[in-house]
Amino acid sequence: MQKKSYRLALLALFTAIIIMQNFIPLIGYIPIGPLSLTVIQITVIVAAVLCGPKFGGIVGGVWGTITFIRAFVWPTSPLAVYVFTNPLIAILPRILIGVVAGYVYLFLHKKGRKTWLASCIAAVLGSLTNTILVLGQIYLFYRHQAPLLYHIDMQALLPYLLGVIGTNGIPEAILAGVVVPVVTRPLLKRKVN
Repeated sequence: MQKKSYRLALLALFTAIIIMQNFIPLIGYIPIGPLSLTVIQITVIVAAVLCGPKFGGIVGGVWGTITFIRAFVWPTSPLAVYVFTNPLIAILPRILIGVVAGYVYLFLHKKGRKTWLASCIAAVLGSLTNTILVLGQIYLFYRHQAPLLYHIDMQALLPYLLGVIGTNGIPEAILAGVVVPVVTRPLLKRKVN
């Protein structure tokens, strides 16, 4: 019973953090020059490392659901209205961040890798999961609509999306790989099993 209460309290805590990161400026998205780095995936990855892939998937699902709802009522950009109203783009990649990060961490930890290394690799792969799935699905679903919706030359869509991976996706993955081990290491020592 204590473990179930502990996990419910953690779920409430992570949900509250995700909500704050989505609605309070500069907490979930950090503007750096022309870029805006997303750091919300770090919360999802920390949840996955601490409590496993299922828990991480639930926390990621909370973020994805908020993204989906915001696309209808309070979009973060003109692009969000078209892209994040598709649940496969808004919700699925966010769920898979937690699932991928959780399983990678468990696999590496069982193989005897140090906690910081396992959480670092899980963080990088979890973050890249989000980037690749969101941008990949944007290309798959909207490549034929891009010239009409965004006034983008069809030939320029793929290089543009690859540029976003390089300018946003890679820095976000590196940031997650640095922050997640620092955050999870002391928390894992105090974790209730």
